[in-house]
Amino acid sequence: MSTPLLQEDQKRPSAPREERDSVVVRFAGDSGDGMQLTGSQFSQATALAGNDLATFPDFPAEIRAPVGTTYGVSAFQINFGATSIETSGDAPDVLVALNPAALAVNIKRLRKGGLVLLDSGSFTDRNLRQAGFDGDPRADGTLGGYQVLEIDISQRVLDVARPMGLSQKDALRCKNMWVLGLVYWMYDRDPQATLDWLAAKFAKLPEVAEANIAALKAGHAYGETMELSGEMRGYRVPKREVEPGTYRLITGAQALAWGLVAGCELAHLKMTFCSYPITPSSPLLHILSGLKQFGVVTFQAEDEIAAACAAIGASYAGSMGITASSGPGIALKTEAIGLAIGAELPLVVVDTQRGGPSTGLPTKTEQSDLYLAVWGRNADAPMPAIAAHGPGDCFDAAIEAVRIATKYMTPVMLLSDGYIANAAEPWLIPDMNDREPFPVSFRTDPEGFSPFHRDAETLARNWAIPGTPGLEHRIGGIERDYETGHISYDPANHQKMTNVRADKINGIAQDVPEQAFTEGGPGAALTVVGWGSTYGPIRQAVVALRNEGLDVAHVHVRYLWPLPRNLGSILEGTGKVLVPEMNTGQFATLLRSQYLVPAESLSKVTGQPFTISELKDAIRARLGAGA
Repeated sequence: MSTPLLQEDQKRPSAPREERDSVVVRFAGDSGDGMQLTGSQFSQATALAGNDLATFPDFPAEIRAPVGTTYGVSAFQINFGATSIETSGDAPDVLVALNPAALAVNIKRLRKGGLVLLDSGSFTDRNLRQAGFDGDPRADGTLGGYQVLEIDISQRVLDVARPMGLSQKDALRCKNMWVLGLVYWMYDRDPQATLDWLAAKFAKLPEVAEANIAALKAGHAYGETMELSGEMRGYRVPKREVEPGTYRLITGAQALAWGLVAGCELAHLKMTFCSYPITPSSPLLHILSGLKQFGVVTFQAEDEIAAACAAIGASYAGSMGITASSGPGIALKTEAIGLAIGAELPLVVVDTQRGGPSTGLPTKTEQSDLYLAVWGRNADAPMPAIAAHGPGDCFDAAIEAVRIATKYMTPVMLLSDGYIANAAEPWLIPDMNDREPFPVSFRTDPEGFSPFHRDAETLARNWAIPGTPGLEHRIGGIERDYETGHISYDPANHQKMTNVRADKINGIAQDVPEQAFTEGGPGAALTVVGWGSTYGPIRQAVVALRNEGLDVAHVHVRYLWPLPRNLGSILEGTGKVLVPEMNTGQFATLLRSQYLVPAESLSKVTGQPFTISELKDAIRARLGAGA
């Protein structure tokens, strides 16, 4: 159903818009105010407008904190522009705060001189106290240095939504659409896709659809009216020139799910995905459960251990077993992962990292599971670990995880994090005909069969499907004889099996690309080494500083174990090495242990991503360069 915003004869003449290369907008409100929905709709409209973008959904940890408290503030930040956008932005240009708590939590993020858009109708004495304000921040100087636009959004929404038959409570739920309409006008976004989405979303609740549509139109019309009075300015962000092709907006969780499916297709295997719900990993299970047409079987187990063991059983039976969790759940799976290492079965373990330890910060991001991925098992139990560096990159990282797992008959740890999983960016849809298949070859010949006979090049053992005539065999967690596959407690055999399992994993370094520089080259005075979701801010900081003439380079590592075969020579040939990561120095420790280089850790564990300005300041300080 098409719902035009204004008829042609109703449109007012528009004043010239100020052009901007990029803009950062942050929507913030109570967790019931629909900020994530608002942000996602604005992201879709921005993608359709042809801008590059990056988003940062910032969820509260509480399922439902008391209304109006700082614990319940939900925010969504989007950075969009006419040039390459690789982070969600350092400081917002615009902060939309739908209640005092949202203002209290987010005002320090806003750049000086930025615009604060307030719902004055929510600034009641009770809400101010709930947010921890002693007085009214609109009158006590708290907002000094910012542009402030106060609108009684609550009352305006009631005026347009209650005539549709909604209660006051339900009518106020349309506030986010009113704000969205206003911000659409501010940045010259076409609201038609959202109007159509509302009509389809609430097709069975026509009064709700009409109220939300009316609210969005009213917010948009308010912007036009304010323009005529000179109190508000409209902006224009030109399109970005991009590689030709078909694009769509994609989150890291979606890209991971589709990449796993694509990897299984390229391996000519069906997928069995076994998981247990945990934030922020759960979207993988939700997405994959809707992809049965691609041979995907999903299983929600009763706990993390059962999920991992079920995936291992699926691999034993000839499927591609995959399990996923976040840090606490990965810790629970470690014994089962050790079983897969000992049994030498392919398994992909997806770890969407979050703040810890224990329950920690369930909805905030960290990179603190690197030790767990590389070393976090009992005994000598090596397994490869790779990391995606952004939402779109999750697709390729997932394919690579399936390739390594099946080629080398090993579990693979695939690392994402809460920021990557929830963030979104435009993604060029790939042509899968350009991808090289890597079909699995099951053992079918019973002549001289032993379950642990190995490929001479990869050291991967046979993969024989149970029930194949003449290939009946048993595997398990107890050590097996190298020659026969029978249970063995022989000391020399255990030494041999331990060595060959390590050699197999170490050999993967010869099968992955050599490490390349993202920016700069060998011999720089300072090389910034990153992994995972630090990619965007590191690259943007390094590019900016190189343009200023600073001698700095950027290396971003996908293959965390085994490390790329030439990484050591790169690090030995540089001056200083700086490793920014959202933990207390885990990758820096790994690099020091392997290459004896004086890698310096730049640690951040606030639950928030690095900003470009933080990294620029850190690099300048180490190069002795002034701001």
